Amino acid sequence: MYTILIIEDNCDILENLTEFLEMEGFKILTAKNGSAGIELAKEFMPQLIICDVLMPGMNGFEFLHILVNTPLISQIAFIFSTSKSEKLDEAEALALGADGYIVKPFELESLLTIANACIQYGSKRAR
Repeated sequence: MYTILIIEDNCDILENLTEFLEMEGFKILTAKNGSAGIELAKEFMPQLIICDVLMPGMNGFEFLHILVNTPLISQIAFIFSTSKSEKLDEAEALALGADGYIVKPFELESLLTIANACIQYGSKRAR
């Protein structure tokens, strides 16, 4: 069973993603902010992290920067889930090391496709 860490400050989105992905057979860890997400990533080493960009405290870009610069967790596949739909934002995210970028609102099946690909092929940072 693969483990996915979801970092999302919106409780409704967090609950919906958790329920959907659990029904698809994944073990889900959740965090409502980046600081808690870093600790969970270090403790449980999930195969994938799905992270919001716009969060109070540590935003998603700051989280990704810490992730890619922390040897213990730097190889975990990473997807941004965000309302930021500008191509420049997506390009920046991918340049910083994100493996995927999906814009809210999205179809859950689309997220599942991206998540499965990231888990199957691993992070591009690991290649």
